[in-house]
Amino acid sequence: MRRIILFIILICALSTSHAAAQDYPQRPIRIVVSFGPGGGADIIARIIGQAMQDRLGEPVTVENRPGAGGTLGNDAVARAAPDGYTLGIMTAGQIIAAVIQKSVPYDTLTAFDSLGQVASASLVIVTRPDFPVNDINGLITLAKASPGKITFGSPGFGATQHLAGELLRQKAGIAVMHVPFRSSPEAISAVLSKQVDIGIDTISAVLGQIQSGQLRALAVTGKERFPALPNVPAVIESGAFSDYDVTTWYGFFVPHGTPREIIAKLNKTLMQAIAQDSVRERLSKAGVVVQGSTPEAFARFMADEYDRWNRVREAAGIERQ
Repeated sequence: MRRIILFIILICALSTSHAAAQDYPQRPIRIVVSFGPGGGADIIARIIGQAMQDRLGEPVTVENRPGAGGTLGNDAVARAAPDGYTLGIMTAGQIIAAVIQKSVPYDTLTAFDSLGQVASASLVIVTRPDFPVNDINGLITLAKASPGKITFGSPGFGATQHLAGELLRQKAGIAVMHVPFRSSPEAISAVLSKQVDIGIDTISAVLGQIQSGQLRALAVTGKERFPALPNVPAVIESGAFSDYDVTTWYGFFVPHGTPREIIAKLNKTLMQAIAQDSVRERLSKAGVVVQGSTPEAFARFMADEYDRWNRVREAAGIERQ
Protein backbone atom coordinates (compact mmCIF):
# COMPACT_ATOMS: atom_id res chain seq x y z
CA MET A 1 0.00 0.00 0.00
CA ARG A 2 2.83 2.40 0.87
CA ARG A 3 4.42 1.83 -2.54
CA ILE A 4 1.12 2.52 -4.26
CA ILE A 5 0.70 5.79 -2.36
CA LEU A 6 4.26 6.87 -3.23
CA PHE A 7 3.64 6.00 -6.87
CA ILE A 8 0.44 8.07 -6.91
CA ILE A 9 2.26 11.02 -5.30
CA LEU A 10 5.02 10.77 -7.92
CA ILE A 11 2.54 10.67 -10.80
CA CYS A 12 0.67 13.67 -9.39
CA ALA A 13 3.92 15.62 -8.99
CA LEU A 14 4.96 14.88 -12.54
CA SER A 15 1.52 15.80 -13.85
CA THR A 16 1.57 19.07 -11.90
CA SER A 17 5.06 19.90 -13.22
CA HIS A 18 4.01 19.17 -16.80
CA ALA A 19 0.88 21.27 -16.43
CA ALA A 20 2.89 24.15 -14.96
CA ALA A 21 5.26 24.02 -17.92
CA GLN A 22 2.34 24.05 -20.37
CA ASP A 23 0.89 27.15 -18.69
CA TYR A 24 4.29 28.87 -18.38
CA PRO A 25 4.74 31.81 -18.45
CA GLN A 26 1.83 33.63 -16.83
CA ARG A 27 3.64 36.73 -15.56
CA PRO A 28 6.71 38.85 -16.35
CA ILE A 29 10.16 37.25 -16.51
CA ARG A 30 13.29 39.05 -15.35
CA ILE A 31 16.84 38.59 -16.59
CA VAL A 32 19.40 39.50 -13.95
CA VAL A 33 22.54 40.99 -15.52
CA SER A 34 25.49 40.99 -13.15
CA PHE A 35 27.07 44.04 -14.79
CA GLY A 36 26.10 47.64 -15.42
CA PRO A 37 24.03 48.99 -18.33
CA GLY A 38 25.74 49.24 -21.70
CA GLY A 39 28.18 46.35 -21.29
CA GLY A 40 28.29 43.26 -23.46
CA ALA A 41 26.14 41.11 -21.17
CA ASP A 42 23.56 43.88 -20.78
CA ILE A 43 23.30 44.49 -24.54
CA ILE A 44 22.96 40.78 -25.32
CA ALA A 45 20.36 40.27 -22.56
CA ARG A 46 18.24 43.13 -23.90
CA ILE A 47 18.44 41.98 -27.53
CA ILE A 48 17.54 38.39 -26.70
CA GLY A 49 15.07 39.36 -23.97
CA GLN A 50 13.00 41.33 -26.48
CA ALA A 51 12.96 38.39 -28.88
CA MET A 52 11.95 36.04 -26.04
CA GLN A 53 9.17 38.41 -25.01
CA ASP A 54 7.75 38.34 -28.52
CA ARG A 55 7.64 34.55 -28.45
CA LEU A 56 6.50 33.96 -24.87
CA GLY A 57 3.82 36.65 -24.79
CA GLU A 58 4.87 38.03 -21.40
CA PRO A 59 7.17 40.97 -20.57
CA VAL A 60 10.87 40.10 -20.24
CA THR A 61 12.74 42.78 -18.29
CA VAL A 62 16.44 43.27 -17.57
CA GLU A 63 17.60 44.00 -14.02
CA ASN A 64 21.19 45.18 -13.60
CA ARG A 65 22.94 44.06 -10.41
CA PRO A 66 26.63 44.88 -10.86
CA GLY A 67 29.37 44.21 -8.36
CA ALA A 68 32.03 41.78 -7.14
CA GLY A 69 32.99 40.51 -10.58
CA GLY A 70 29.45 39.43 -11.34
CA THR A 71 28.88 37.43 -8.17
CA LEU A 72 26.25 39.77 -6.67
CA GLY A 73 23.88 39.27 -9.58
CA ASN A 74 24.53 35.54 -9.69
CA ASP A 75 23.76 35.30 -5.98
CA ALA A 76 20.39 37.00 -6.59
CA VAL A 77 19.57 34.31 -9.16
CA ALA A 78 20.78 31.51 -6.88
CA ARG A 79 18.41 32.74 -4.14
CA ALA A 80 15.40 33.21 -6.45
CA ALA A 81 12.50 30.77 -6.67
CA PRO A 82 13.23 28.00 -9.22
CA ASP A 83 10.09 28.68 -11.23
CA GLY A 84 11.40 30.01 -14.53
CA TYR A 85 10.64 33.67 -13.79
CA THR A 86 14.22 34.64 -12.87
CA LEU A 87 17.00 34.10 -15.40
CA GLY A 88 20.67 35.07 -15.30
CA ILE A 89 23.24 35.60 -18.00
CA MET A 90 26.60 33.91 -17.45
CA THR A 91 29.86 35.09 -18.99
CA ALA A 92 33.43 33.87 -19.09
CA GLY A 93 34.30 36.65 -16.65
CA GLN A 94 31.92 35.29 -14.01
CA ILE A 95 33.47 31.84 -14.20
CA ILE A 96 36.92 33.39 -13.82
CA ALA A 97 35.67 35.48 -10.88
CA ALA A 98 34.57 32.25 -9.20
CA VAL A 99 38.06 30.84 -9.80
CA ILE A 100 39.87 33.95 -8.53
CA GLN A 101 37.70 34.85 -5.53
CA LYS A 102 38.30 33.02 -2.28
CA SER A 103 34.72 33.29 -1.04
CA VAL A 104 31.71 33.15 -3.37
CA PRO A 105 28.24 32.90 -1.75
CA TYR A 106 27.17 30.01 -4.00
CA ASP A 107 28.65 27.03 -5.81
CA THR A 108 29.03 28.15 -9.41
CA LEU A 109 28.67 24.63 -10.78
CA THR A 110 25.75 23.41 -8.66
CA ALA A 111 23.65 26.47 -7.76
CA PHE A 112 22.26 26.88 -11.28
CA ASP A 113 20.64 24.95 -14.09
CA SER A 114 21.86 25.83 -17.56
CA LEU A 115 19.57 27.00 -20.34
CA GLY A 116 22.11 27.27 -23.15
CA GLN A 117 24.89 29.31 -24.67
CA VAL A 118 23.85 32.06 -27.09
CA ALA A 119 27.02 33.85 -28.27
CA SER A 120 30.79 34.03 -28.16
CA ALA A 121 33.55 36.40 -29.22
CA SER A 122 37.32 36.32 -29.45
CA LEU A 123 39.56 38.79 -27.73
CA VAL A 124 42.23 40.59 -29.73
CA ILE A 125 45.87 41.30 -28.88
CA VAL A 126 46.84 44.83 -29.90
CA THR A 127 49.80 47.19 -29.74
CA ARG A 128 50.62 50.67 -30.97
CA PRO A 129 51.82 51.09 -34.58
CA ASP A 130 55.40 51.98 -33.62
CA PHE A 131 55.96 48.93 -31.41
CA PRO A 132 58.49 46.70 -33.24
CA VAL A 133 56.33 43.61 -33.76
CA ASN A 134 53.77 42.86 -36.46
CA ASP A 135 52.41 39.49 -35.39
CA ILE A 136 52.30 37.04 -32.51
CA ASN A 137 55.53 35.30 -33.54
CA GLY A 138 57.31 38.64 -33.47
CA LEU A 139 55.94 39.27 -29.99
CA ILE A 140 57.13 35.88 -28.74
CA THR A 141 60.59 36.40 -30.24
CA LEU A 142 60.95 39.85 -28.69
CA ALA A 143 59.66 38.66 -25.31
CA LYS A 144 62.17 35.80 -25.22
CA ALA A 145 64.96 38.18 -26.12
CA SER A 146 64.05 40.59 -23.33
CA PRO A 147 62.33 38.61 -20.54
CA GLY A 148 60.23 40.67 -18.16
CA LYS A 149 60.58 43.84 -20.23
CA ILE A 150 57.32 43.68 -22.22
CA THR A 151 54.15 44.76 -20.41
CA PHE A 152 50.55 43.94 -21.17
CA GLY A 153 47.51 45.77 -19.86
CA SER A 154 44.07 44.46 -19.00
CA PRO A 155 40.88 45.97 -17.55
CA GLY A 156 41.54 44.45 -14.16
CA PHE A 157 43.20 41.75 -12.08
CA GLY A 158 41.33 38.50 -12.61
CA ALA A 159 39.52 39.73 -15.73
CA THR A 160 39.18 37.41 -18.71
CA GLN A 161 41.73 39.57 -20.53
CA HIS A 162 44.22 39.13 -17.66
CA LEU A 163 43.88 35.34 -17.67
CA ALA A 164 44.10 35.30 -21.48
CA GLY A 165 47.49 36.99 -21.16
CA GLU A 166 48.59 34.55 -18.46
CA LEU A 167 47.62 31.61 -20.66
CA LEU A 168 49.55 33.09 -23.60
CA ARG A 169 52.58 33.52 -21.35
CA GLN A 170 52.35 29.90 -20.22
CA LYS A 171 51.82 28.44 -23.69
CA ALA A 172 54.57 30.52 -25.33
CA GLY A 173 57.01 30.21 -22.43
CA ILE A 174 57.60 33.94 -22.22
CA ALA A 175 58.00 36.35 -19.31
CA VAL A 176 55.78 39.40 -19.69
CA MET A 177 54.51 41.72 -16.96
CA HIS A 178 50.80 42.25 -16.32
CA VAL A 179 49.58 45.77 -15.53
CA PRO A 180 45.92 45.91 -14.38
CA PHE A 181 43.71 48.93 -14.94
CA ARG A 182 40.19 49.73 -13.75
CA SER A 183 38.47 49.49 -17.13
CA SER A 184 38.93 48.65 -20.81
CA PRO A 185 39.19 52.32 -21.87
CA GLU A 186 41.97 52.90 -19.31
CA ALA A 187 43.90 49.82 -20.44
CA ILE A 188 43.65 50.77 -24.11
CA SER A 189 44.61 54.38 -23.38
CA ALA A 190 47.70 53.03 -21.64
CA VAL A 191 48.69 51.19 -24.83
CA LEU A 192 48.16 54.32 -26.93
CA SER A 193 50.18 56.47 -24.50
CA LYS A 194 53.04 53.91 -24.32
CA GLN A 195 52.48 53.12 -20.63
CA VAL A 196 52.20 49.45 -21.61
CA ASP A 197 53.26 47.65 -24.78
CA ILE A 198 50.40 45.24 -25.40
CA GLY A 199 46.67 45.26 -24.76
CA ILE A 200 44.26 42.34 -24.68
CA ASP A 201 40.59 43.19 -24.92
CA THR A 202 37.27 42.45 -26.58
CA ILE A 203 37.08 43.21 -30.28
CA SER A 204 34.15 45.57 -29.76
CA ALA A 205 36.25 47.63 -27.31
CA VAL A 206 39.09 48.30 -29.79
CA LEU A 207 37.60 47.80 -33.26
CA GLY A 208 37.37 51.54 -33.94
CA GLN A 209 41.04 52.16 -33.04
CA ILE A 210 42.15 49.21 -35.17
CA GLN A 211 40.18 50.42 -38.17
CA SER A 212 41.52 53.96 -37.78
CA GLY A 213 45.12 52.77 -37.52
CA GLN A 214 45.64 53.90 -33.92
CA LEU A 215 46.20 50.30 -32.85
CA ARG A 216 47.77 47.35 -34.63
CA ALA A 217 46.05 43.99 -34.18
CA LEU A 218 48.53 41.14 -33.74
CA ALA A 219 46.12 38.22 -33.37
CA VAL A 220 42.70 37.16 -32.19
CA THR A 221 42.48 34.65 -29.37
CA GLY A 222 39.83 32.23 -30.62
CA LYS A 223 40.32 29.15 -32.78
CA GLU A 224 39.30 31.00 -35.92
CA ARG A 225 39.53 34.47 -37.40
CA PHE A 226 36.78 36.82 -36.31
CA PRO A 227 34.35 38.12 -38.97
CA ALA A 228 34.89 41.79 -38.04
CA LEU A 229 38.69 41.37 -38.46
CA PRO A 230 39.08 38.90 -41.34
CA ASN A 231 42.72 39.86 -42.01
CA VAL A 232 43.88 39.31 -38.43
CA PRO A 233 45.06 35.73 -37.82
CA ALA A 234 44.25 33.61 -34.79
CA VAL A 235 47.06 32.98 -32.30
CA ILE A 236 47.13 29.29 -33.24
CA GLU A 237 47.91 30.20 -36.85
CA SER A 238 51.37 31.27 -35.68
CA GLY A 239 52.36 27.61 -35.43
CA ALA A 240 54.03 28.20 -32.07
CA PHE A 241 51.34 26.18 -30.30
CA SER A 242 48.04 24.69 -31.38
CA ASP A 243 45.89 24.68 -28.26
CA TYR A 244 45.42 28.36 -27.41
CA ASP A 245 41.76 29.30 -27.48
CA VAL A 246 40.23 32.09 -25.41
CA THR A 247 36.80 33.56 -26.01
CA THR A 248 34.35 35.64 -24.13
CA TRP A 249 31.01 33.90 -24.18
CA TYR A 250 27.44 34.39 -23.00
CA GLY A 251 24.72 31.99 -21.93
CA PHE A 252 21.58 31.89 -19.82
CA PHE A 253 20.81 30.00 -16.62
CA VAL A 254 18.13 29.65 -13.94
CA PRO A 255 18.15 28.68 -10.23
CA HIS A 256 18.83 25.01 -9.58
CA GLY A 257 15.66 22.97 -9.29
CA THR A 258 13.73 24.71 -12.06
CA PRO A 259 11.37 22.14 -13.67
CA ARG A 260 12.95 20.39 -16.64
CA GLU A 261 9.94 21.15 -18.81
CA ILE A 262 10.37 24.87 -18.21
CA ILE A 263 14.09 24.62 -18.93
CA ALA A 264 13.30 22.85 -22.21
CA LYS A 265 10.78 25.54 -23.15
CA LEU A 266 13.21 28.34 -22.34
CA ASN A 267 16.02 26.67 -24.29
CA LYS A 268 13.74 26.27 -27.30
CA THR A 269 12.73 29.93 -27.02
CA LEU A 270 16.37 31.05 -26.78
CA MET A 271 17.43 29.00 -29.79
CA GLN A 272 14.48 30.29 -31.83
CA ALA A 273 15.37 33.85 -30.80
CA ILE A 274 19.00 33.67 -31.91
CA ALA A 275 17.95 32.02 -35.17
CA GLN A 276 16.11 35.19 -36.22
CA ASP A 277 17.98 37.21 -38.85
CA SER A 278 17.21 40.49 -37.09
CA VAL A 279 18.58 39.19 -33.78
CA ARG A 280 21.70 37.76 -35.40
CA GLU A 281 22.34 41.08 -37.12
CA ARG A 282 22.00 43.04 -33.88
CA LEU A 283 24.28 40.59 -32.04
CA SER A 284 26.86 40.86 -34.81
CA LYS A 285 26.87 44.65 -34.44
CA ALA A 286 27.43 44.10 -30.70
CA GLY A 287 30.67 42.28 -31.58
CA VAL A 288 29.66 38.67 -30.95
CA VAL A 289 28.96 35.56 -33.01
CA VAL A 290 25.79 33.56 -32.41
CA GLN A 291 26.53 30.20 -30.84
CA GLY A 292 23.67 28.11 -29.48
CA SER A 293 23.70 24.92 -27.42
CA THR A 294 21.62 22.53 -25.39
CA PRO A 295 21.37 23.02 -21.60
CA GLU A 296 23.51 19.92 -21.06
CA ALA A 297 26.25 21.07 -23.44
CA PHE A 298 26.41 24.51 -21.81
CA ALA A 299 26.67 22.96 -18.33
CA ARG A 300 29.60 20.79 -19.48
CA PHE A 301 31.21 23.78 -21.16
CA MET A 302 31.04 25.91 -18.00
CA ALA A 303 32.52 23.08 -15.90
CA ASP A 304 35.37 22.71 -18.40
CA GLU A 305 35.97 26.47 -18.37
CA TYR A 306 36.10 26.49 -14.57
CA ASP A 307 38.67 23.69 -14.53
CA ARG A 308 40.76 25.27 -17.29
CA TRP A 309 40.98 28.72 -15.71
CA ASN A 310 41.66 27.24 -12.30
CA ARG A 311 44.66 25.44 -13.80
CA VAL A 312 45.82 28.71 -15.39
CA ARG A 313 45.45 30.48 -12.02
CA GLU A 314 47.48 27.81 -10.24
CA ALA A 315 50.21 27.75 -12.91
CA ALA A 316 50.46 31.55 -12.74
CA GLY A 317 50.79 31.46 -8.95
CA ILE A 318 47.74 33.68 -8.49
CA GLU A 319 46.34 33.39 -4.99
CA ARG A 320 42.59 33.47 -4.49
CA GLN A 321 41.60 36.95 -3.39
